[in-house]
This record gives sequence, structure tokens and C-alpha cells, in this order.
Amino acid sequence: MTKRTYPPGVPCWIDTEQPDVPAAIDFYGGIFGWTFEDVMPSGASDRYVIAKLDGQDVGAIAGPRSGAAAWNTYVAVNSADAAAKGLVAAGAVIRSAPADAGEGGRGAALVDPEGVEFRLWEARRRPGAQLVNQPGAWNFSDLHTANVDAAIAFYGPAFGWQIDDIGFGRMIRRPGYGDHLEATIDPGIRARQSEIATPVGFEDAVGWLAPVTPGEVPHWHVTFTVADRDQTVRDAERLGAQVLGQDDNEWTRNALIRDPQGAEFTASQFAPTVV
Repeated sequence: MTKRTYPPGVPCWIDTEQPDVPAAIDFYGGIFGWTFEDVMPSGASDRYVIAKLDGQDVGAIAGPRSGAAAWNTYVAVNSADAAAKGLVAAGAVIRSAPADAGEGGRGAALVDPEGVEFRLWEARRRPGAQLVNQPGAWNFSDLHTANVDAAIAFYGPAFGWQIDDIGFGRMIRRPGYGDHLEATIDPGIRARQSEIATPVGFEDAVGWLAPVTPGEVPHWHVTFTVADRDQTVRDAERLGAQVLGQDDNEWTRNALIRDPQGAEFTASQFAPTVV
């Protein structure tokens, strides 16, 4: 099977840090059907558990974390050290210096000028999520910001992003990503998207940029694809989560969910009404 790979500047991985890892495994396994592989050495005080769907990596659960749980988004880079240095020069602050994560790769955690944490990933054995945009898997990570112009000024040059205002939202594109997908694991991407009249440049889309809502703290927000939004809501509530809101638009049916330990994410059912 050909591995899914990520060019520099493309978000490539997500994980959640949780106070109680076994409880998080029960919740996310129950809501998304994930199975898990613990990759830390036996006896280690911390855990890092790879989540899998149909045998393919989709994310991870880490912990124990002090405080409320949270989801993290990683952006692919050629060199975590060089990227971190350049980002600091552009106004970021290092929260966790570049360090090896076993044989999987090398990562770092930074905070952007607005105070939003994001992470870098220099891939080695683990290039990133292998199953995406399928029910139970990662769909997009979106930056919720209090200063759209400042966010564009920082992230655009940092990762080669272009932000397009397409009317119903600001789409983050990494030009050339569609070419990479077409040449590697998704040769029919452009033909498939043309059938459903996706926005121009959608093959290069890597996320969305949105202003925060009143009372919302700026953050990188994670969205998962689900087959049935309403069923996911019922499952989430049964497993102890709080459903914070629901909305429908011309493309998706969404629910904002706070997991039992405090991490928020969106469950999104693709249900286009456009032609």
C-alpha cells in the first residue's frame, strides 16, 4: 500500500493530550470505532497511543496531561530545527524544542504571535495520518483567530499558504498540494471534485481560517468526518460528552462536541445541497 505523504506546509497529524488516557481511549474508540497501539516503551510514565481505523493511522492520544484535554495539529516540515528557528524569527515562541519522537520523526511545539499553539513534524518512519476524510477520520484543522490579518501575515510566509476568501469562508491552500495528491495516492482528485462543484483551488485546501466567536479562545480546531451527524451526537452524549452546538450549511451537517475531559472538536457529515 502506498503511504500518504505530506509536502512541507501541509498539516499532517493530530493528537490529543488527555488527563486520563484509558478514559479517552474508551470515548474515542466508542465514538469513532478506533483501535489503538501503545508505542511507548513498557514502564514509561507517559503514554502515546496511536489511533487506527481499518488498520491505518488516524491520530493519537497522549498523556497524562495536567489540566483540560486539548487537540493538537502538526504541520509537515523538512527540518523541525530549521523551521522552528525561522518561525521564532517571525514572532513565534518555542514551547517545546525540537526533539526526536523515537523512529517516527522529530517534532516541536510552538506558540504563534496570538498565543495559539501549533506543532511541527519532520517525518521519518511515520509521515502522518494515513486515512483521512472518511467517517471516523480527520477532515481538516482550522485556525480560529481573533486577528485574521495578523494570522495571514504570520502563517502565509511561514508555510507557503495562500488564503482565499471564497464567500462562505477563508480557505487555506498550499499551492501544489493537489498535484502531490494526484501524483501519489489520489489520481482522481480533480475529476471527483469537479463533479460536485467544489470551489476553485479546493484540491490544494489544507484548512480554513475563521474569526473566533464571542467568548471563544483562539486555537487550532480539529474536525472529523462522520457518516451520520445525528448518530454521532447521540453516541457522544451516551459516552459522556457535551454537545455545544449544531449547524447545517450547503456542504455539511456539523456538531461541536466537548469530550468528557474537555477537548473540543467538530463532527462533520458531508451532505452537499449544491449542484
